[in-house]
Amino acid sequence: MSGDYRQFSPASLARYIDHTQLKAQATRGDLERLCGEAVSYRFKTVAVNPVQVIFCAALLNSARAAGETGPAICAVAGFPLGQNSVTVKTMEAGEAIGNGAAEIDYVVNLTELKAKNYGHVEKEMAALVELCRARGALSKVIFETCYLSDAEKRELCRIALTVGPDFIKTSTGFGSGGAVPEDVRLMKDLVGDRIGVKAAGGIRNLETALAMIAAGADRIGTSAGTVIVDELKQRLQD
Repeated sequence: MSGDYRQFSPASLARYIDHTQLKAQATRGDLERLCGEAVSYRFKTVAVNPVQVIFCAALLNSARAAGETGPAICAVAGFPLGQNSVTVKTMEAGEAIGNGAAEIDYVVNLTELKAKNYGHVEKEMAALVELCRARGALSKVIFETCYLSDAEKRELCRIALTVGPDFIKTSTGFGSGGAVPEDVRLMKDLVGDRIGVKAAGGIRNLETALAMIAAGADRIGTSAGTVIVDELKQRLQD
């Protein structure tokens, strides 16, 4: 197994996890389950589409009123393609924050990146980061690494170091590939401790999650958070 599971408790591993439900066909029951699991396991956040923030905020506020420790809400913006204008992405993010989101994961415009229009990419990143900072929310920039060359990943990291988001993130989970340790390691090597790195996409078991953390991930985005933590509990008992 990549990484030593014995360095984690279930509680400490859970704090890495953004417990995720971003499917278009998600039902109210799915969202209720997501929030209930996030409260029970004490995950870092629940990650949902923007239109679901109000519903999830009500669920989590009810849990807090009952004395539970509720996770924050992470909302996506420009998701999953990133092919929205800067104006639309900032409006979407701002509305989500107003409705209760404490973190925003937005997708970069890969068309402009691949055209080497780095000015646009930096302007967009700055707009989202400044909005989040002004509203007291954390910002995460989704690269969608499966579509990028190493040179493009390096350029995005360079821009991120200039702009200063809270996190850079590998993937949406909707692309042709998800997180791999090599990309996490490259991103962490480039930004160091100045910016967090979130690994997401295809992380469905404990071994994969630990491999991402060993490579430098500070946060894990996954819809399999309960499976991962339960697997750790079982290994610690064996």
